Amino acid sequence: MATLLVRALDGILGTRSPSGGDTFPGEVLLQVAADALEWCGASRAGPLALEGMAERFLPECAFRGRENKKLQFAVLAAAALRGGAEPDLLGEVTWWQTGDFWQYALYAAVAYIRAAASRAGVPVRRVCQELAQRAGPQPR
Repeated sequence: MATLLVRALDGILGTRSPSGGDTFPGEVLLQVAADALEWCGASRAGPLALEGMAERFLPECAFRGRENKKLQFAVLAAAALRGGAEPDLLGEVTWWQTGDFWQYALYAAVAYIRAAASRAGVPVRRVCQELAQRAGPQPR
């Protein structure tokens, strides 16, 4: 899966590089996370539990202190996008004083893709392939 994500990220980034004054590529990665949430059929009637998401779907990562809040924001922002709301990304990440928003958006995308695969009982590769076949967001 790591190879698939690296290739996808390389394709998304192109020649741009992340910066502290821009939400790219984080905004695109949040759209991928929102698409994974949609793909698994999560809804009000059948919600995807977010409690313990990092422990269940990102076991190779250890988040501490502010890192937990950054991941929480990215996970909730993706859910908001899925629900039709537009979170104030720039307004939030400006307070972080670092250019790492895209990393937390990537963690959220990976977690939602793995959660979607788990919920559907299919391999992660299948979720990635099916999401890749959809018409996705285009970088600006």
